[in-house]
Amino acid sequence: MSDKDRNEGPGVSRRDFLKIGGIAVAVPLVASPRVLQAAGKPVEVHGPYKAKISLNINTKQQFVEVDTRVTLLDVLRDTYQLTGAKRVCDRGACGACTVLMDDKPVYACSILAVDAQERKITTIEGIYPAETLDELQRAFVENDAQQCGFCTPGFIVSAKSFLDAHPRASAEEFKHGLSGNLCRCGTYQGMQLVAAAMTKGKGA
Repeated sequence: MSDKDRNEGPGVSRRDFLKIGGIAVAVPLVASPRVLQAAGKPVEVHGPYKAKISLNINTKQQFVEVDTRVTLLDVLRDTYQLTGAKRVCDRGACGACTVLMDDKPVYACSILAVDAQERKITTIEGIYPAETLDELQRAFVENDAQQCGFCTPGFIVSAKSFLDAHPRASAEEFKHGLSGNLCRCGTYQGMQLVAAAMTKGKGA
């Protein structure tokens, strides 16, 4: 009898138990069905695996192979070097990663890239492809509505989206429209001045 057999004794060894336990944990991940039933309806399950997907980013059709667990923010920043959307909280709470999806502001860190297919994605680079400043950008600069500037792209994307949808909004409504974005430098007084400048004479 070898030392190995003598030490482990009869029955299932500790090594075998760990192997069996590892297989039992891994099997649901590998062999899980691709379609699940939810509320009586079949729901397709993605991943984890790599998939070839198509994304409409800033009016250009892009094709990329990504892990199905990768977020839209990761693809924008790491694959296409569109770094205007920032990773800060990474949990959909600060708005620094705000982009437009079908012209509505969303948190890119909270959306899987595979779920963004067949949607129109617009980043700040797509909104402002030129280097000249428009009225909104100038208002941010002239009223010191940024300090480190890290969160500024998310604020501007949200602000432009709100103003496009509500051109006659009041300053108070404008501030409420930016409530999903946070500035860790605390430049909210400057934001209030931006709100006043952008809505002057436009309120109902």
